[in-house]
Amino acid sequence: MIKRTILFILALFAGQFAFAQSGYEIKVNIKDYKEKELMLAYYLGDKQYIIDTVQQDGRGTFVFKDTEPLDCGVYLIVMEPDNKFFQFVVDQEHQHMSIKTQYDEPIEKMSFKGSKDNQIFYDYLRFLEVKRKKAKELEDKYKDDETKKEEAIAKVTEEVEAYQDKLLKNYPNTMTAKIILASKPVDIPEFAGTEEEQQTKKWRYMQKHYFDNIDLSDPCHLNTPYLFSRVDYFVNKLQVQHPDTIAKAIDYVLEKMKPAANTFKYYVIHFLNEAANSKLVGMDAVYVDMVNNYYAKGLTPWVEQEQLDKIIQNAKDLEPLLIGKQAPDLHLYKRDGSAFNIYDVKADYTILFFWRPDCSHCQKATPFMKDFYEKYHNKNIELIAICTKFRDEIDNCWKYVDEKETGDWIQAIDKYHRSRFMKVYNIKATPQIYILDKNKKIISKKIGAEQLPDVMDSIIEHENEEFLKDN
Repeated sequence: MIKRTILFILALFAGQFAFAQSGYEIKVNIKDYKEKELMLAYYLGDKQYIIDTVQQDGRGTFVFKDTEPLDCGVYLIVMEPDNKFFQFVVDQEHQHMSIKTQYDEPIEKMSFKGSKDNQIFYDYLRFLEVKRKKAKELEDKYKDDETKKEEAIAKVTEEVEAYQDKLLKNYPNTMTAKIILASKPVDIPEFAGTEEEQQTKKWRYMQKHYFDNIDLSDPCHLNTPYLFSRVDYFVNKLQVQHPDTIAKAIDYVLEKMKPAANTFKYYVIHFLNEAANSKLVGMDAVYVDMVNNYYAKGLTPWVEQEQLDKIIQNAKDLEPLLIGKQAPDLHLYKRDGSAFNIYDVKADYTILFFWRPDCSHCQKATPFMKDFYEKYHNKNIELIAICTKFRDEIDNCWKYVDEKETGDWIQAIDKYHRSRFMKVYNIKATPQIYILDKNKKIISKKIGAEQLPDVMDSIIEHENEEFLKDN
């Protein structure tokens, strides 16, 4: 009976202790800070967000607390009135801590209770500051002797790397260690071959090993100031900027992020929005790839069904119109009432120009389209201008054609919209331009009228190069 009572008491106290330590509590005391409020913020993507704003407790201390724990990562204490801040780290286990510092020297005077990780973090920051000053002194001292300057700076760099290696060895599981490891560059080996071959091999090696020092499955990297820039560089700088290549790079990153649910969620949303808003031609293929591989496969449970249905339907509307796809044929009518299909128009290239007479952007585009037609029509290029007005508004199309003297183009209408070209070609705004090859495959689209000559020149040049290769 006594034994059971003791066990019960121990369990009771253990439960009380666990409850007392739930959530987070961060006490902050900043000497010489005169303002009444202090803010707690965190990193997400390429931005910072405020979590909480608190007032002094009457004894010069600011207390941030909640029953829910913080996600691990790097956080900021933001001071008024000019948003001056200092950073600290939060791991998953130690979220009850006290911070003391001084307003004008936050790093030098920083001390912590209840967070060994932050003691390590600030020892490291102070060490870096000492070495930074030393490096500056050496640069000034040897400014006229490049060899000595490089040797001196190399020695300081070695000291920093030795400190980092020691910290990684002694405290491998700390947030500080993760930050240091993430900052280390990829060690690229030397490769044989010509200079061009070496550069290509180094680039391929970098692509394969870029995330060697960042475990993307670790959720603690999400709320840091470095993850977004690293991921963005990998996808948008380290890859050939072609939709297929970008889509593969995104899939590679997201596969590694899957175990970290919040990281995976953030970057799925980010990549979808980036593709949707991209100005690069053909990036809608990345959007479709994202929807098909993630949203349509039930990997985005945070999306409400109504919104999910819209996203999936939008991808279905876009997919037949991706670059490389066979353009949908349309049954249209000329001014004299004669019918024709797009595929009836024989040319090396066919330009589809969707417009309407009361569209200000279409009016601005018209002079560019006229100039283009005059210069390129003799290169076996046809221009089909499709007015997006119907029924009793059709007369406005022909009135505009007469006023602007564009009747030498193939001007077309579909008075009753029987071809449903607005939906078939996903026309949500005008003007819209599609470039089709001689087989009526889409080779470019969604470009401005002023860009059309340069794009067309590039297409013709590329086709000529391919022809020479084959012959």
